[in-house]
Amino acid sequence: MTAREDFWSRRKAAVRAEEDAAQGMAEAQIREDAVAEKDDATLLAELGLPDPETLEAGDDIRAFMAKAVPEHLRRMALRRLWKVNPVLANVDGLVEYGEDFTDSATVVENLQTTYQVGKGMLSHINAMARETDVEEIEEAPEEIVAETEIEPEPTPTVEAEGTDRPTEVIEDRRPRRMRFRFTEATQQETWVESA
Repeated sequence: MTAREDFWSRRKAAVRAEEDAAQGMAEAQIREDAVAEKDDATLLAELGLPDPETLEAGDDIRAFMAKAVPEHLRRMALRRLWKVNPVLANVDGLVEYGEDFTDSATVVENLQTTYQVGKGMLSHINAMARETDVEEIEEAPEEIVAETEIEPEPTPTVEAEGTDRPTEVIEDRRPRRMRFRFTEATQQETWVESA
């Protein structure tokens, strides 16, 4: 029963939320229609705001950011702020993204990249390498055949143990390790270097 009650309570809450949203949209539409009928001077007088075109540097425009102020008046106030404020009006050129870095004047039309998503640039490079290999084969087929001939390796000979030839000592390239031993009787530490 609790799952069923939860479902219906959630359903009722969702329906109420939809009705509230629809009612809010209807009220907003009514306000927009009422604002559209009035001119800017009337709206500014009703809201107690100065004309946005008369704003000067240092004037507070927070009143224009209220929800009751129509969007076009808010935008007019912001435009005036940007014109009057020297920090916003005069770009000094030191901003990071103030330039157009698209380089559209020097871009070649129909420029294609060699990068392929998921494959990278390797497949294009491999295709170019195959083309150059084919060209090299066509130019010098005899040289490649001569280079690819395999010479047989000499077979190793086994010598008898009784020969007088000096035997070669093969150096062990493994790192040398130290081993530590502790004797219980003397409790002295001794170390032996192993080969």
